[in-house]
Amino acid sequence: MNHLQNLKELSEAFGISGYEDDIVEILKGKFEKHAKVFRDRIGSIIAQKNGTADSPKIMFAAHMDEIGFMVKEITKEGFIKFLPIGGWWDGNLPGMRVQIKNKKGELIPGVIGLKPIHELSPEERKKLPEIEQMYIDVGATKNFQVSEKLGIKPGDPIMPVGPFVQMANDDLLLAKAWDDRIGCALLVDMLQEISALEHSNTVYLVGTVQEEVGLRGAKTSASLIQPDFAFALDVSICRDTPGNGGDANEKLGAGVAILIYDRTMIPHKNLRNFVIEIAETNNIPYHLTSIKGGYDTGAIHLTNFGVPSLALGIPTRYVHSASSIISYEDYENLLKLAILIVKNLNREVMEQILK
Repeated sequence: MNHLQNLKELSEAFGISGYEDDIVEILKGKFEKHAKVFRDRIGSIIAQKNGTADSPKIMFAAHMDEIGFMVKEITKEGFIKFLPIGGWWDGNLPGMRVQIKNKKGELIPGVIGLKPIHELSPEERKKLPEIEQMYIDVGATKNFQVSEKLGIKPGDPIMPVGPFVQMANDDLLLAKAWDDRIGCALLVDMLQEISALEHSNTVYLVGTVQEEVGLRGAKTSASLIQPDFAFALDVSICRDTPGNGGDANEKLGAGVAILIYDRTMIPHKNLRNFVIEIAETNNIPYHLTSIKGGYDTGAIHLTNFGVPSLALGIPTRYVHSASSIISYEDYENLLKLAILIVKNLNREVMEQILK
């Protein structure tokens, strides 16, 4: 199986929060070959892979949505004012190439514009530009009416442009939307691998919607599945670039990131220790990490009377921008670890974890 091709296809696909349809279709086409596939009512897609036992029920969640924008209004001159969807830093936006998807599904190219530096006053140059000052230029001119010619309307979704590139250091992969298309690719590759394995549990591989705007699909899909354990597969923060200071554990090539804390969840310590033991026994490189944000497990672990949960990731440079970088070796190590979790997490182990 070509893991790189999956990563390329998923990273380049259109799918901001609330508009994950293209990602759903990709995952559905790959899931249906190996598992029962169904949806929750707000769009998350679920592949159920039955093993030799009904329980434990293990949920692996990866969110399909990427951060993006939405058309707010069109000025009389034909420029697009827009809203942020998800967490952007405004300083990353000027000059960013984007695509607007209209009602017909056509992708309209554009670029985020701002008053040029030559026209800024000394005081303006000292300030970080704000998104309210920006606009998207899709080629508006006096004789080219954007609404009529291109069919763009308020509410249309907007995606950054960032093609998949294997870098000169060929272990490193540059693309948009690694957050969280790496997780989506892992779901596909996991299902391919565990389809040939005997496992004493039932596995649910879930592409969730609207994580970037509030962990919404994680909540609804977990309510539908009622899992015994849950894992989020996602990016983690990379701290190996200038300005981070010192020798950080979180660096490209450092293996699997195992979460110890985020603002939405303190991971279940026995489940975390179980995963660490698997990694150490099988010589899978890993490191412990924390973030200020949150993962799908922040919603999942509060389902019903509680779901022991853990987030796993790989270090990613420039998260929440139009271009980010991952290590393919880290990806492969997380895939190995996830498969070993499936192989080892049976009813007996469940009882030990829940003591």
